[in-house]
Amino acid sequence: MSIFRFLLLLCLSFPAFAQEWPTKPVKFVSPYPPGGSVDPLARLFAAKLSVSLKQQFIVENRTGASGIIGTDYVAKSAPDGYTFVFIFDTHAVHQALNPNLPFDPVKDFAPVMIVGTAPMAITTGAMKPYRTFADVIAAAKAKPDAVTLGNVGNGSLAHLTTIVLNQAAGIHLVPVPYKGGGPLSTDLMGGQVELGIASTAAQAQHVRGGKMRALVLTGDKRSHTMPEVPTLREQGIDVVAHAWWGILAPAGTPRPIIDKLVSELNKALNLPDVKKMLGETLGMDVVALSPEATQKWIVEQIARWGKVVRENNIRTE
Repeated sequence: MSIFRFLLLLCLSFPAFAQEWPTKPVKFVSPYPPGGSVDPLARLFAAKLSVSLKQQFIVENRTGASGIIGTDYVAKSAPDGYTFVFIFDTHAVHQALNPNLPFDPVKDFAPVMIVGTAPMAITTGAMKPYRTFADVIAAAKAKPDAVTLGNVGNGSLAHLTTIVLNQAAGIHLVPVPYKGGGPLSTDLMGGQVELGIASTAAQAQHVRGGKMRALVLTGDKRSHTMPEVPTLREQGIDVVAHAWWGILAPAGTPRPIIDKLVSELNKALNLPDVKKMLGETLGMDVVALSPEATQKWIVEQIARWGKVVRENNIRTE
């Protein structure tokens, strides 16, 4: 058989292959610890797709190194449609922060979807004295280097946004890195750190429960989950940053399989309980970008935040 004929038959077989997929359990890797926003998103989709595709979708937590360990595992997995990774916005800064990163954040993956975005919120524990972000600025100016601002990891988008915010506002909120949104929320509610910055998705439930107080948002407009909370721009500080969530496959995963997965994800996103979970509970603005738009988004985010890392000489250690 000629190479041409072999390749033709292989291409013709892909639609049938995708039609049959999945024929065994599919693994959704969550590279971040439970307690943040990535893990519940992965579990939500796993539950819905297990029903719609009549095959088990399993969430596996492979945490560590700000998401690098689990993401690297997927980069090196077989591109057969049975392993996917749920990424967070930190995916955009891995390469700039880690010259020896074991994977290429663009070339080693096939884009599936950017599921949603959300502004970040700067919050404080209910027992703290800050009522507005103006109170924070006043405190930071009165006692430089005394007001701490926890984030979800050194080099995370929240950390980089803190740096940009400090420069724009002429203050120095001291960044305090945590290993994910869960540990940050625990210390914030316990009063061990003055302030926290994380996605509204990670903090909305604690704000609604009265354990945290939201002071300001980093979005370009107010959030539907915290409509009473102003943006930094409303405070005269021109800083805009969004947290975001996405799904990637190993590079080389057959496009028909990705297309089928995207179709099922879109069906799930239209379910009333999923809309409520993402919109109300997680505070997410669902965007459901196509694979092509997902690739463009990731490349643009890497360029934007990589520049901040380089200009400020940020290191993970």
